[in-house]
Amino acid sequence: MVSERADVTTETVIVGAGPAGTAAAITLARAGHDVVLVDKATFPRDKFCGDGLTTGALRRLEALGLEPRAVASWTDVDDLVLRTPSGREVLFPLPRGRGRFAAVARRMDLDAALLDLARTSGVVVRDGHAVVAAEQRHDRVTVEAEGIGTIAARYAIGADGMWSPMRKLLGAVVPEYRGEWHAFRQYVRGVTPAASRALYVSFEPDFLPGYFWSFPVGTDGANIGFGIHRGGSFRVGAMRSLWPEILERPHIRALLGPDAEPEGPHRAWPIPARVDQMSTHVGRTFFVGDAVAATDALTGEGIGQALATGTWAAEAILAAGPEHADTATRRYAQAVQRGLVADHQLSVLLTRAMAHRKGVRSAVRLAALTPWTRRNFARWLFEDYPRAILATPGRWAPGMFTAPGAYAPPGPVPPT
Repeated sequence: MVSERADVTTETVIVGAGPAGTAAAITLARAGHDVVLVDKATFPRDKFCGDGLTTGALRRLEALGLEPRAVASWTDVDDLVLRTPSGREVLFPLPRGRGRFAAVARRMDLDAALLDLARTSGVVVRDGHAVVAAEQRHDRVTVEAEGIGTIAARYAIGADGMWSPMRKLLGAVVPEYRGEWHAFRQYVRGVTPAASRALYVSFEPDFLPGYFWSFPVGTDGANIGFGIHRGGSFRVGAMRSLWPEILERPHIRALLGPDAEPEGPHRAWPIPARVDQMSTHVGRTFFVGDAVAATDALTGEGIGQALATGTWAAEAILAAGPEHADTATRRYAQAVQRGLVADHQLSVLLTRAMAHRKGVRSAVRLAALTPWTRRNFARWLFEDYPRAILATPGRWAPGMFTAPGAYAPPGPVPPT
């Protein structure tokens, strides 16, 4: 039970200081809204992730005002290499000289930079304080945080991950939910020039539709790992024992090189990807990012979706005002439906196709038909425009297929 007396009063309390929570906090604070942002971790902290930033994520980071130079490990990437189960490798280039279309940044650095941006935007940041109780009332939400006391707010935003404490405390948890994907990651240094330049994805035949990845980060390092789909035949419990064998596969050894060495221990984590089935809110509390299972069902990428849902929740609160919670939650639910659900449903269908060698082979062959298809497949995969673009004409925009990337330099746009 939360205390009747509020030690802190604010307009919105946000639980979770990852990309979803900071995006919401920054958006609200810049509109003059009072925000308290609470997280049980003390920043900077590591976050298990593949660290990849899609074009969609980069555009949202730019809109928030994050400067790449503020992120120590920020690494721009121009090329994607896909390897089919039969061993064919295809290069998919992203546009050059037209802004950023893909990047990699360690979550320890990215999340800390976003939190610094939140502070400078006027957000009251209280990291190192776990939320232990929460209660909905007709006109406010109250949460209790260790070391702070009771925080009373008109709205709350749960940006606190797949196993959201806010969901649990408010009775909205999904019993026995373990996510759609499970991922395994390790940082290495001393990789080859090839691994330090391009995003590399290899569809390994023994755990389709999962894949091995190597993403360059820093000068000669990489984030390497593999992900499996829980609906497949490969067991999550076997991931640890398979990892050494994966690293010994000839094509992966050739990519990483003889001088590659681990920078630290490997880590594993579940990935939620069922945004079409999750409740977006309970009363005056919104759920964003992994708390609403917004990860892309095809790639397992979730930073762009976290930034989007956090921003949409904030915009719904600002548009509705403090007295109209029903309007705010309806606006947010509609934004999630419009912005993510069609893309999610297409990604689920594609994931099923990619569970078979023939499906992977056919998809890569079609994507690699011409220089135009190669370039635009990469932009489509990195969410430069909506994944289900043909099915959602309401999201079409002029110049959508030819727009520059994020952080584009001023001046004329070079032709593609």
